[in-house]
Amino acid sequence: MVLFLNGVETPKKKSKKEKTEGDSEWVCWWAFSNFRISEVTINKLKARGVSYLFDIQAKTFNPVYDGEDLIAQARTGTGKTFSFAIPLVEKLQKNMTEYTRGRSPKVLVLTPTRELAIQVAKDFKDVSKRVSIACFYGGSSYMPQIEAIRNGIDVLVGTPGRIKDHLQNNKLDLSKVKHVVLDEVDQMLDMGFAEQVEEILGSSYHKDSDSNPQTLLFSATCPPWVYEVAKKYMRPGCKHVDLIGKKTQKAATTVEHLAITCHWSQRIAVLADVIQVYSGSHGKTIVFCETKKDVNELSLNSSLKQSAQSLHGDIPQKQRETTLKGFRNGTFEVLVATNVAARGLDIPEVDLVIQCSPPKDVESYIHRSGRTGRAGRTGVCICFYQRKEEDQLRYVENKAGITFRRVGVPTANDIIKSSSKDAVRFLDSVPAAAIDYFRVSAEKLIAERGAVDALAAALAHISGATSLEQRSLLNSDAGYTTVQLVCSQECHNLGYVWRTIKEQLGEQFENHIHRMTFLKGKMGVCFDVPADKVKEMQVRTTRKTPSVPYRISSNKPCNPEQ
Repeated sequence: MVLFLNGVETPKKKSKKEKTEGDSEWVCWWAFSNFRISEVTINKLKARGVSYLFDIQAKTFNPVYDGEDLIAQARTGTGKTFSFAIPLVEKLQKNMTEYTRGRSPKVLVLTPTRELAIQVAKDFKDVSKRVSIACFYGGSSYMPQIEAIRNGIDVLVGTPGRIKDHLQNNKLDLSKVKHVVLDEVDQMLDMGFAEQVEEILGSSYHKDSDSNPQTLLFSATCPPWVYEVAKKYMRPGCKHVDLIGKKTQKAATTVEHLAITCHWSQRIAVLADVIQVYSGSHGKTIVFCETKKDVNELSLNSSLKQSAQSLHGDIPQKQRETTLKGFRNGTFEVLVATNVAARGLDIPEVDLVIQCSPPKDVESYIHRSGRTGRAGRTGVCICFYQRKEEDQLRYVENKAGITFRRVGVPTANDIIKSSSKDAVRFLDSVPAAAIDYFRVSAEKLIAERGAVDALAAALAHISGATSLEQRSLLNSDAGYTTVQLVCSQECHNLGYVWRTIKEQLGEQFENHIHRMTFLKGKMGVCFDVPADKVKEMQVRTTRKTPSVPYRISSNKPCNPEQ
Protein backbone atom coordinates (compact mmCIF):
# COMPACT_ATOMS: atom_id res chain seq x y z
CA MET A 1 0.00 0.00 0.00
CA VAL A 2 1.34 3.45 -0.93
CA LEU A 3 0.52 6.59 1.06
CA PHE A 4 0.40 10.01 -0.69
CA LEU A 5 -0.15 13.49 0.78
CA ASN A 6 -1.63 16.65 -0.78
CA GLY A 7 0.24 17.56 -3.89
CA VAL A 8 0.54 19.48 -7.07
CA GLU A 9 -1.17 18.45 -10.28
CA THR A 10 1.08 19.32 -13.16
CA PRO A 11 -0.73 19.03 -16.50
CA LYS A 12 1.23 17.56 -19.38
CA LYS A 13 1.90 19.87 -22.25
CA LYS A 14 -0.38 19.01 -25.11
CA SER A 15 1.09 18.98 -28.56
CA LYS A 16 -1.23 20.24 -31.26
CA LYS A 17 -0.80 21.27 -34.85
CA GLU A 18 -1.83 24.85 -35.37
CA LYS A 19 -2.22 26.90 -38.50
CA THR A 20 0.28 29.73 -38.60
CA GLU A 21 1.01 32.62 -40.85
CA GLY A 22 3.92 30.56 -42.14
CA ASP A 23 1.41 28.21 -43.75
CA SER A 24 1.31 30.09 -47.05
CA GLU A 25 -1.58 28.11 -48.52
CA TRP A 26 -3.82 28.84 -45.53
CA VAL A 27 -2.94 32.55 -45.36
CA CYS A 28 -3.47 32.91 -49.10
CA TRP A 29 -6.95 31.40 -48.86
CA TRP A 30 -8.13 33.93 -46.22
CA ALA A 31 -6.07 36.85 -47.58
CA PHE A 32 -7.83 40.22 -47.96
CA SER A 33 -7.06 40.18 -51.69
CA ASN A 34 -9.51 37.30 -52.20
CA PHE A 35 -12.44 39.43 -51.04
CA ARG A 36 -14.08 42.66 -52.09
CA ILE A 37 -12.39 44.73 -49.41
CA SER A 38 -11.09 48.23 -50.14
CA GLU A 39 -7.55 49.34 -49.38
CA VAL A 40 -8.88 51.83 -46.82
CA THR A 41 -10.63 49.07 -44.86
CA ILE A 42 -7.61 46.77 -45.13
CA ASN A 43 -5.42 49.45 -43.55
CA LYS A 44 -7.94 49.92 -40.75
CA LEU A 45 -8.02 46.17 -40.11
CA LYS A 46 -4.23 46.00 -40.01
CA ALA A 47 -4.27 48.84 -37.49
CA ARG A 48 -6.42 46.56 -35.32
CA GLY A 49 -3.84 43.78 -35.68
CA VAL A 50 -5.93 41.81 -38.20
CA SER A 51 -3.81 40.57 -41.12
CA TYR A 52 -6.28 38.13 -42.71
CA LEU A 53 -9.91 37.06 -42.29
CA PHE A 54 -10.87 34.46 -39.71
CA ASP A 55 -12.73 31.32 -40.74
CA ILE A 56 -16.26 32.58 -40.02
CA GLN A 57 -15.48 35.95 -41.65
CA ALA A 58 -14.19 34.35 -44.85
CA LYS A 59 -17.11 31.94 -45.18
CA THR A 60 -19.80 34.57 -44.65
CA PHE A 61 -18.28 37.53 -46.52
CA ASN A 62 -19.69 36.79 -49.99
CA PRO A 63 -23.25 35.86 -48.88
CA VAL A 64 -23.46 39.01 -46.74
CA TYR A 65 -21.96 41.25 -49.43
CA ASP A 66 -24.25 39.77 -52.11
CA GLY A 67 -27.38 40.48 -50.06
CA GLU A 68 -28.33 36.90 -49.17
CA ASP A 69 -30.18 36.03 -45.96
CA LEU A 70 -27.88 34.15 -43.61
CA ILE A 71 -27.82 32.17 -40.37
CA ALA A 72 -24.26 31.90 -39.03
CA GLN A 73 -23.12 29.87 -36.06
CA ALA A 74 -19.56 29.74 -34.77
CA ARG A 75 -17.82 29.34 -31.45
CA THR A 76 -17.26 32.34 -29.21
CA GLY A 77 -14.13 34.40 -29.80
CA THR A 78 -13.93 33.62 -33.53
CA GLY A 79 -14.72 37.12 -34.85
CA LYS A 80 -18.44 36.98 -35.62
CA THR A 81 -18.95 40.77 -35.38
CA PHE A 82 -16.51 41.51 -38.22
CA SER A 83 -18.29 38.80 -40.24
CA PHE A 84 -21.15 41.19 -40.87
CA ALA A 85 -19.48 44.54 -40.14
CA ILE A 86 -16.80 44.33 -42.86
CA PRO A 87 -19.00 43.36 -45.86
CA LEU A 88 -21.83 45.71 -44.83
CA VAL A 89 -19.43 48.65 -44.45
CA GLU A 90 -17.85 47.85 -47.82
CA LYS A 91 -21.26 47.75 -49.46
CA LEU A 92 -22.38 51.00 -47.82
CA GLN A 93 -19.21 52.87 -48.75
CA LYS A 94 -19.34 51.64 -52.33
CA ASN A 95 -22.99 52.60 -52.87
CA MET A 96 -23.09 55.75 -50.73
CA THR A 97 -24.45 58.55 -52.88
CA GLU A 98 -26.03 60.89 -50.36
CA TYR A 99 -24.99 62.33 -47.05
CA THR A 100 -28.17 64.30 -46.45
CA ARG A 101 -29.05 65.45 -42.98
CA GLY A 102 -31.78 63.34 -41.38
CA ARG A 103 -31.25 60.30 -43.63
CA SER A 104 -32.72 57.04 -42.30
CA PRO A 105 -30.57 54.03 -41.34
CA LYS A 106 -29.63 51.51 -44.01
CA VAL A 107 -28.33 48.95 -41.51
CA LEU A 108 -30.03 47.94 -38.25
CA VAL A 109 -28.18 45.75 -35.73
CA LEU A 110 -30.10 44.52 -32.67
CA THR A 111 -28.26 43.12 -29.64
CA PRO A 112 -29.56 41.72 -26.32
CA THR A 113 -27.34 43.84 -24.03
CA ARG A 114 -26.07 47.40 -23.84
CA GLU A 115 -22.45 46.27 -23.51
CA LEU A 116 -22.67 44.21 -26.68
CA ALA A 117 -24.30 47.11 -28.55
CA ILE A 118 -21.40 49.39 -27.58
CA GLN A 119 -18.86 46.75 -28.67
CA VAL A 120 -20.55 46.16 -32.05
CA ALA A 121 -20.81 49.90 -32.75
CA LYS A 122 -17.10 50.28 -31.95
CA ASP A 123 -16.21 47.47 -34.38
CA PHE A 124 -18.21 49.19 -37.14
CA LYS A 125 -16.43 52.48 -36.46
CA ASP A 126 -13.01 50.79 -36.51
CA VAL A 127 -13.46 49.57 -40.11
CA SER A 128 -15.47 52.41 -41.65
CA LYS A 129 -14.87 55.83 -43.16
CA ARG A 130 -17.51 58.46 -43.87
CA VAL A 131 -20.23 56.17 -42.44
CA SER A 132 -22.46 57.56 -39.70
CA ILE A 133 -22.80 54.99 -36.90
CA ALA A 134 -25.09 55.43 -33.90
CA CYS A 135 -25.61 53.29 -30.81
CA PHE A 136 -28.92 53.45 -28.91
CA TYR A 137 -29.46 51.67 -25.58
CA GLY A 138 -31.34 52.13 -22.33
CA GLY A 139 -29.82 53.88 -19.35
CA SER A 140 -28.40 56.68 -21.51
CA SER A 141 -29.78 60.11 -22.38
CA TYR A 142 -32.38 60.43 -25.16
CA MET A 143 -31.16 63.82 -26.38
CA PRO A 144 -27.85 62.74 -28.02
CA GLN A 145 -29.74 59.91 -29.72
CA ILE A 146 -32.43 62.26 -31.06
CA GLU A 147 -29.68 64.60 -32.28
CA ALA A 148 -28.05 61.66 -34.11
CA ILE A 149 -31.37 60.90 -35.81
CA ARG A 150 -31.65 64.53 -36.94
CA ASN A 151 -28.11 64.48 -38.34
CA GLY A 152 -28.66 61.23 -40.22
CA ILE A 153 -27.65 57.63 -39.53
CA ASP A 154 -26.24 54.94 -41.83
CA VAL A 155 -25.72 52.13 -39.30
CA LEU A 156 -27.88 51.92 -36.18
CA VAL A 157 -26.82 49.51 -33.42
CA GLY A 158 -28.96 49.15 -30.33
CA THR A 159 -31.02 47.19 -27.85
CA PRO A 160 -34.68 46.44 -28.65
CA GLY A 161 -36.14 48.46 -25.76
CA ARG A 162 -34.60 51.83 -26.62
CA ILE A 163 -35.12 51.49 -30.38
CA LYS A 164 -38.77 50.59 -29.77
CA ASP A 165 -39.12 53.76 -27.63
CA HIS A 166 -37.90 55.95 -30.49
CA LEU A 167 -40.27 54.24 -32.93
CA GLN A 168 -43.27 54.71 -30.65
CA ASN A 169 -42.37 58.38 -30.21
CA ASN A 170 -42.19 58.78 -34.01
CA LYS A 171 -38.56 59.92 -33.78
CA LEU A 172 -37.06 57.05 -35.80
CA ASP A 173 -37.84 55.87 -39.34
CA LEU A 174 -36.80 52.30 -40.22
CA SER A 175 -38.73 52.05 -43.48
CA LYS A 176 -35.54 52.38 -45.58
CA VAL A 177 -33.52 49.72 -43.76
CA LYS A 178 -31.82 47.37 -46.25
CA HIS A 179 -29.90 45.09 -43.87
CA VAL A 180 -31.02 43.71 -40.48
CA VAL A 181 -28.62 41.89 -38.15
CA LEU A 182 -29.79 40.05 -35.04
CA ASP A 183 -26.61 39.47 -33.02
CA GLU A 184 -26.60 36.77 -30.32
CA VAL A 185 -30.08 35.99 -31.60
CA ASP A 186 -30.67 33.05 -29.25
CA GLN A 187 -30.28 35.16 -26.12
CA MET A 188 -32.24 38.07 -27.54
CA LEU A 189 -35.27 35.89 -28.25
CA ASP A 190 -34.80 33.82 -25.08
CA MET A 191 -34.74 36.93 -22.87
CA GLY A 192 -38.27 37.86 -23.89
CA PHE A 193 -37.31 40.36 -26.60
CA ALA A 194 -39.18 38.42 -29.30
CA GLU A 195 -42.25 40.66 -29.10
CA GLN A 196 -40.19 43.87 -29.15
CA VAL A 197 -38.11 42.60 -32.08
CA GLU A 198 -41.28 41.79 -34.00
CA GLU A 199 -42.66 45.29 -33.40
CA ILE A 200 -39.40 46.90 -34.52
CA LEU A 201 -39.10 44.83 -37.68
CA GLY A 202 -42.77 45.39 -38.51
CA SER A 203 -41.90 48.80 -39.94
CA SER A 204 -39.31 47.29 -42.30
CA TYR A 205 -40.78 43.90 -43.26
CA HIS A 206 -43.88 43.06 -45.27
CA LYS A 207 -45.31 39.57 -45.62
CA ASP A 208 -44.09 37.65 -48.70
CA SER A 209 -42.36 40.75 -50.10
CA ASP A 210 -39.16 40.52 -52.15
CA SER A 211 -38.27 44.03 -51.02
CA ASN A 212 -37.78 42.97 -47.39
CA PRO A 213 -34.35 43.77 -45.91
CA GLN A 214 -31.53 41.28 -45.98
CA THR A 215 -31.68 39.37 -42.66
CA LEU A 216 -28.56 38.10 -40.88
CA LEU A 217 -28.66 35.99 -37.71
CA PHE A 218 -25.40 35.46 -35.79
CA SER A 219 -24.81 33.48 -32.61
CA ALA A 220 -22.57 30.94 -30.90
CA THR A 221 -25.55 28.71 -30.12
CA CYS A 222 -28.66 28.18 -32.24
CA PRO A 223 -31.29 25.99 -30.55
CA PRO A 224 -33.91 24.51 -32.94
CA TRP A 225 -36.53 27.08 -31.93
CA VAL A 226 -34.30 29.87 -33.27
CA TYR A 227 -34.64 28.44 -36.77
CA GLU A 228 -38.42 28.37 -36.39
CA VAL A 229 -38.52 32.04 -35.38
CA ALA A 230 -36.13 32.91 -38.23
CA LYS A 231 -38.68 31.76 -40.80
CA LYS A 232 -40.77 34.86 -40.02
CA TYR A 233 -38.10 37.20 -41.37
CA MET A 234 -35.94 35.21 -43.78
CA ARG A 235 -36.40 34.19 -47.38
CA PRO A 236 -36.87 30.46 -48.09
CA GLY A 237 -33.44 30.06 -49.71
CA CYS A 238 -31.41 31.56 -46.86
CA LYS A 239 -27.80 30.45 -46.42
CA HIS A 240 -26.58 28.47 -43.40
CA VAL A 241 -22.96 28.76 -42.29
CA ASP A 242 -22.35 26.45 -39.34
CA LEU A 243 -18.77 26.09 -38.13
CA ILE A 244 -19.86 23.82 -35.29
CA GLY A 245 -22.27 21.48 -37.07
CA LYS A 246 -22.47 18.00 -35.61
CA LYS A 247 -19.15 18.37 -33.84
CA THR A 248 -19.50 17.40 -30.22
CA GLN A 249 -17.60 20.34 -28.75
CA LYS A 250 -19.63 23.54 -28.83
CA ALA A 251 -17.32 25.59 -26.58
CA ALA A 252 -14.16 27.30 -27.82
CA THR A 253 -11.38 24.81 -28.59
CA THR A 254 -8.71 27.21 -27.31
CA VAL A 255 -10.02 27.03 -23.72
CA GLU A 256 -8.96 24.46 -21.11
CA HIS A 257 -11.88 23.54 -18.83
CA LEU A 258 -11.15 22.77 -15.17
CA ALA A 259 -13.47 21.97 -12.25
CA ILE A 260 -12.79 22.43 -8.53
CA THR A 261 -14.91 21.01 -5.72
CA CYS A 262 -15.59 23.86 -3.32
CA HIS A 263 -18.25 24.38 -0.68
CA TRP A 264 -19.92 27.79 -0.95
CA SER A 265 -18.61 28.79 2.50
CA GLN A 266 -14.99 28.39 1.30
CA ARG A 267 -15.51 29.97 -2.10
CA ILE A 268 -14.12 33.47 -1.45
CA ALA A 269 -10.88 32.27 0.15
CA VAL A 270 -10.31 29.61 -2.53
CA LEU A 271 -11.09 32.12 -5.28
CA ALA A 272 -8.17 34.32 -4.22
CA ASP A 273 -5.75 31.38 -4.38
CA VAL A 274 -7.08 30.21 -7.76
CA ILE A 275 -6.67 33.67 -9.30
CA GLN A 276 -3.14 33.94 -7.91
CA VAL A 277 -2.04 30.57 -9.33
CA TYR A 278 -3.80 30.60 -12.71
CA SER A 279 -3.63 34.31 -13.54
CA GLY A 280 -1.16 35.94 -11.16
CA SER A 281 -1.03 39.56 -10.12
CA HIS A 282 -0.66 40.83 -13.68
CA GLY A 283 -3.17 38.72 -15.67
CA LYS A 284 -6.82 39.52 -16.43
CA THR A 285 -9.58 37.48 -14.79
CA ILE A 286 -13.37 37.54 -15.14
CA VAL A 287 -15.38 35.98 -12.30
CA PHE A 288 -19.03 35.16 -13.01
CA CYS A 289 -21.61 35.02 -10.21
CA GLU A 290 -25.32 34.20 -10.34
CA THR A 291 -26.51 37.15 -8.20
CA LYS A 292 -25.67 40.84 -7.82
CA LYS A 293 -25.19 40.29 -4.07
CA ASP A 294 -22.47 37.71 -4.73
CA VAL A 295 -20.79 40.08 -7.21
CA ASN A 296 -20.61 42.88 -4.64
CA GLU A 297 -19.32 40.60 -1.87
CA LEU A 298 -16.58 39.07 -4.00
CA SER A 299 -15.35 42.31 -5.57
CA LEU A 300 -14.98 43.98 -2.16
CA ASN A 301 -13.38 41.03 -0.39
CA SER A 302 -10.00 41.80 1.15
CA SER A 303 -8.56 38.33 0.45
CA LEU A 304 -8.12 39.24 -3.23
CA LYS A 305 -4.58 40.52 -3.80
CA GLN A 306 -5.51 41.93 -7.19
CA SER A 307 -7.68 45.01 -7.60
CA ALA A 308 -11.27 44.13 -8.55
CA GLN A 309 -14.42 45.91 -9.70
CA SER A 310 -18.00 44.74 -10.17
CA LEU A 311 -20.35 44.77 -13.16
CA HIS A 312 -24.08 44.08 -13.00
CA GLY A 313 -27.46 45.51 -13.95
CA ASP A 314 -27.88 47.82 -10.93
CA ILE A 315 -24.74 49.79 -11.78
CA PRO A 316 -25.45 52.98 -13.80
CA GLN A 317 -24.66 52.66 -17.50
CA LYS A 318 -21.97 55.35 -17.45
CA GLN A 319 -20.16 53.57 -14.62
CA ARG A 320 -20.44 50.23 -16.43
CA GLU A 321 -18.78 51.74 -19.50
CA THR A 322 -16.01 53.23 -17.34
CA THR A 323 -15.50 49.86 -15.62
CA LEU A 324 -15.20 47.96 -18.90
CA LYS A 325 -12.80 50.56 -20.29
CA GLY A 326 -10.64 50.28 -17.17
CA PHE A 327 -10.57 46.49 -17.41
CA ARG A 328 -9.57 46.60 -21.08
CA ASN A 329 -6.81 49.12 -20.32
CA GLY A 330 -5.46 47.13 -17.36
CA THR A 331 -6.44 49.64 -14.67
CA PHE A 332 -7.56 46.66 -12.55
CA GLU A 333 -7.08 42.91 -12.97
CA VAL A 334 -10.30 41.21 -11.83
CA LEU A 335 -13.80 41.87 -13.17
CA VAL A 336 -16.57 40.29 -11.08
CA ALA A 337 -19.80 40.18 -13.08
CA THR A 338 -23.20 38.67 -13.59
CA ASN A 339 -24.11 37.26 -17.00
CA VAL A 340 -24.24 40.84 -18.36
CA ALA A 341 -20.60 40.55 -19.45
CA ALA A 342 -20.84 37.09 -20.99
CA ARG A 343 -22.17 37.92 -24.45
CA GLY A 344 -20.20 39.37 -27.30
CA LEU A 345 -17.74 41.47 -25.31
CA ASP A 346 -14.32 41.25 -26.91
CA ILE A 347 -11.97 42.03 -24.05
CA PRO A 348 -8.43 41.20 -25.21
CA GLU A 349 -6.03 38.95 -23.33
CA VAL A 350 -8.33 37.59 -20.61
CA ASP A 351 -6.24 34.81 -19.06
CA LEU A 352 -8.79 33.23 -16.76
CA VAL A 353 -12.56 32.87 -16.42
CA ILE A 354 -14.04 31.57 -13.16
CA GLN A 355 -17.65 30.46 -12.79
CA CYS A 356 -18.62 30.33 -9.12
CA SER A 357 -21.17 27.58 -9.73
CA PRO A 358 -22.31 25.42 -12.66
CA PRO A 359 -24.65 27.49 -14.86
CA LYS A 360 -28.30 26.53 -15.18
CA ASP A 361 -28.04 26.13 -18.96
CA VAL A 362 -25.27 25.01 -21.28
CA GLU A 363 -25.48 28.09 -23.53
CA SER A 364 -24.53 30.27 -20.54
CA TYR A 365 -21.43 28.17 -19.91
CA ILE A 366 -20.38 28.33 -23.56
CA HIS A 367 -20.66 32.12 -23.67
CA ARG A 368 -19.03 32.70 -20.29
CA SER A 369 -16.09 30.41 -20.98
CA GLY A 370 -15.73 32.11 -24.37
CA ARG A 371 -14.56 35.36 -22.77
CA THR A 372 -11.08 33.79 -22.68
CA GLY A 373 -9.19 31.98 -25.43
CA ARG A 374 -10.31 34.55 -28.02
CA ALA A 375 -8.78 35.28 -31.44
CA GLY A 376 -6.47 32.28 -31.34
CA ARG A 377 -5.12 32.83 -27.80
CA THR A 378 -5.38 30.08 -25.21
CA GLY A 379 -7.23 30.48 -21.94
CA VAL A 380 -8.47 28.66 -18.84
CA CYS A 381 -12.03 28.41 -17.53
CA ILE A 382 -12.54 27.08 -13.99
CA CYS A 383 -15.93 26.04 -12.65
CA PHE A 384 -16.52 25.72 -8.90
CA TYR A 385 -19.03 23.08 -7.86
CA GLN A 386 -20.26 21.26 -4.78
CA ARG A 387 -20.58 17.48 -4.61
CA LYS A 388 -24.35 17.75 -4.93
CA GLU A 389 -23.86 19.63 -8.24
CA GLU A 390 -21.87 16.81 -9.86
CA ASP A 391 -24.82 15.85 -12.09
CA GLN A 392 -25.10 19.46 -13.26
CA LEU A 393 -21.44 19.44 -14.22
CA ARG A 394 -21.82 16.20 -16.18
CA TYR A 395 -24.82 17.67 -18.00
CA VAL A 396 -22.69 20.63 -19.15
CA GLU A 397 -19.97 18.21 -20.27
CA ASN A 398 -22.40 16.12 -22.32
CA LYS A 399 -24.22 19.01 -23.98
CA ALA A 400 -21.20 21.27 -24.59
CA GLY A 401 -19.03 18.35 -25.71
CA ILE A 402 -16.21 19.12 -23.28
CA THR A 403 -14.48 17.26 -20.48
CA PHE A 404 -13.72 19.06 -17.24
CA ARG A 405 -10.36 18.16 -15.77
CA ARG A 406 -11.05 17.79 -12.06
CA VAL A 407 -8.28 19.48 -10.11
CA GLY A 408 -7.73 20.22 -6.46
CA VAL A 409 -7.47 23.65 -4.91
CA PRO A 410 -4.05 25.29 -5.26
CA THR A 411 -1.60 23.91 -2.74
CA ALA A 412 0.85 25.92 -0.67
CA ASN A 413 3.59 25.04 -3.16
CA ASP A 414 1.46 26.25 -6.08
CA ILE A 415 0.79 29.57 -4.37
CA ILE A 416 4.43 30.09 -3.39
CA LYS A 417 5.66 29.41 -6.94
CA SER A 418 3.15 31.80 -8.47
CA SER A 419 3.73 34.49 -5.85
CA SER A 420 7.49 34.23 -6.31
CA LYS A 421 7.19 34.82 -10.05
CA ASP A 422 5.03 37.88 -9.41
CA ALA A 423 7.47 39.21 -6.82
CA VAL A 424 10.37 38.91 -9.27
CA ARG A 425 8.35 40.84 -11.87
CA PHE A 426 7.73 43.57 -9.29
CA LEU A 427 11.49 43.76 -8.64
CA ASP A 428 12.13 44.21 -12.37
CA SER A 429 9.92 47.31 -12.36
CA VAL A 430 11.91 49.15 -9.65
CA PRO A 431 13.90 52.09 -11.14
CA ALA A 432 17.67 51.95 -10.74
CA ALA A 433 17.66 55.34 -8.98
CA ALA A 434 15.35 54.00 -6.25
CA ILE A 435 17.60 51.00 -5.61
CA ASP A 436 20.46 53.25 -4.48
CA TYR A 437 18.38 54.56 -1.55
CA PHE A 438 18.09 51.02 -0.12
CA ARG A 439 21.60 49.80 -0.82
CA VAL A 440 22.95 50.43 2.71
CA SER A 441 19.98 48.68 4.34
CA ALA A 442 20.35 45.76 1.92
CA GLU A 443 24.04 45.34 2.74
CA LYS A 444 23.21 45.36 6.47
CA LEU A 445 20.50 42.70 6.00
CA ILE A 446 22.85 40.50 3.98
CA ALA A 447 25.48 40.75 6.69
CA GLU A 448 22.96 39.83 9.41
CA ARG A 449 20.89 37.14 7.62
CA GLY A 450 22.83 36.08 4.58
CA ALA A 451 21.96 37.00 1.00
CA VAL A 452 19.59 34.09 0.27
CA ASP A 453 17.56 34.34 3.50
CA ALA A 454 17.29 38.12 3.24
CA LEU A 455 16.06 38.01 -0.37
CA ALA A 456 13.69 35.11 0.36
CA ALA A 457 12.10 37.07 3.22
CA ALA A 458 11.78 40.15 1.01
CA LEU A 459 10.11 38.13 -1.79
CA ALA A 460 7.70 36.55 0.70
CA HIS A 461 6.69 39.97 2.00
CA ILE A 462 6.34 41.50 -1.48
CA SER A 463 4.15 38.62 -2.65
CA GLY A 464 2.00 38.65 0.48
CA ALA A 465 2.58 34.91 0.92
CA THR A 466 3.74 35.14 4.53
CA SER A 467 1.06 32.75 5.83
CA LEU A 468 -0.41 29.91 3.77
CA GLU A 469 -3.33 27.69 4.74
CA GLN A 470 -3.48 24.03 3.80
CA ARG A 471 -6.75 22.98 2.11
CA SER A 472 -8.51 19.73 1.34
CA LEU A 473 -8.34 18.57 -2.26
CA LEU A 474 -11.73 16.89 -1.80
CA ASN A 475 -13.89 19.88 -0.85
CA SER A 476 -11.50 22.84 -0.31
CA ASP A 477 -12.03 22.96 3.47
CA ALA A 478 -9.29 24.93 5.22
CA GLY A 479 -7.00 23.20 7.70
CA TYR A 480 -7.10 19.75 6.10
CA THR A 481 -4.60 17.66 4.15
CA THR A 482 -5.78 15.07 1.65
CA VAL A 483 -4.11 11.68 1.91
CA GLN A 484 -4.03 8.81 -0.59
CA LEU A 485 -3.70 5.12 0.19
CA VAL A 486 -2.84 3.39 -3.06
CA CYS A 487 -3.19 -0.40 -3.19
CA SER A 488 -1.52 -2.84 -5.53
CA GLN A 489 -4.90 -4.49 -6.18
CA GLU A 490 -8.54 -3.42 -6.26
CA CYS A 491 -10.20 -2.61 -2.91
CA HIS A 492 -13.62 -4.24 -2.86
CA ASN A 493 -14.85 -2.44 0.26
CA LEU A 494 -13.83 0.29 2.69
CA GLY A 495 -13.73 -2.16 5.61
CA TYR A 496 -10.35 -3.46 4.42
CA VAL A 497 -9.02 0.09 4.32
CA TRP A 498 -10.26 0.93 7.81
CA ARG A 499 -8.61 -2.24 9.22
CA THR A 500 -5.33 -1.30 7.56
CA ILE A 501 -5.47 2.25 8.96
CA LYS A 502 -6.16 0.99 12.50
CA GLU A 503 -3.29 -1.48 12.19
CA GLN A 504 -0.83 1.12 10.94
CA LEU A 505 -1.95 4.28 12.75
CA GLY A 506 -3.75 3.03 15.87
CA GLU A 507 -7.38 2.76 16.95
CA GLN A 508 -7.73 6.42 17.94
CA PHE A 509 -6.45 7.90 14.70
CA GLU A 510 -9.55 6.87 12.77
CA ASN A 511 -11.42 9.74 14.51
CA HIS A 512 -9.25 12.18 12.56
CA ILE A 513 -10.15 10.74 9.15
CA HIS A 514 -12.88 12.45 7.11
CA ARG A 515 -14.53 12.14 3.69
CA MET A 516 -13.00 8.81 2.69
CA THR A 517 -13.74 7.90 -0.93
CA PHE A 518 -12.42 5.37 -3.45
CA LEU A 519 -9.84 6.38 -6.00
CA LYS A 520 -10.66 5.80 -9.64
CA GLY A 521 -10.81 2.07 -10.36
CA LYS A 522 -10.95 1.36 -6.60
CA MET A 523 -7.16 1.01 -6.54
CA GLY A 524 -7.07 2.77 -3.19
CA VAL A 525 -8.79 5.58 -1.29
CA CYS A 526 -8.31 9.24 -0.47
CA PHE A 527 -9.41 11.03 2.69
CA ASP A 528 -8.80 14.18 4.70
CA VAL A 529 -6.96 14.53 7.99
CA PRO A 530 -6.43 17.75 9.99
CA ALA A 531 -3.24 19.43 8.81
CA ASP A 532 -1.85 19.46 12.36
CA LYS A 533 -2.14 15.63 12.50
CA VAL A 534 0.01 14.94 9.45
CA LYS A 535 3.29 14.86 11.38
CA GLU A 536 1.75 12.58 14.00
CA MET A 537 0.62 10.24 11.21
CA GLN A 538 4.11 10.20 9.73
CA VAL A 539 5.67 9.47 13.13
CA ARG A 540 3.24 6.59 13.77
CA THR A 541 3.99 4.98 10.41
CA THR A 542 7.74 5.07 11.02
CA ARG A 543 7.56 3.37 14.45
CA LYS A 544 6.58 -0.05 13.09
CA THR A 545 7.12 -1.98 9.91
CA PRO A 546 3.80 -1.93 8.03
CA SER A 547 2.20 -5.20 6.95
CA VAL A 548 1.74 -3.68 3.51
CA PRO A 549 4.61 -1.60 2.00
CA TYR A 550 3.91 2.13 1.62
CA ARG A 551 5.62 5.41 0.97
CA ILE A 552 4.79 9.07 1.55
CA SER A 553 4.81 11.48 -1.39
CA SER A 554 4.23 15.24 -1.52
CA ASN A 555 3.59 15.60 -5.22
CA LYS A 556 0.80 13.16 -6.10
CA PRO A 557 -2.66 14.54 -6.92
CA CYS A 558 -5.83 13.02 -5.55
CA ASN A 559 -8.01 11.39 -8.21
CA PRO A 560 -11.25 10.23 -6.51
CA GLU A 561 -13.69 7.99 -8.31
CA GLN A 562 -16.39 10.13 -10.00
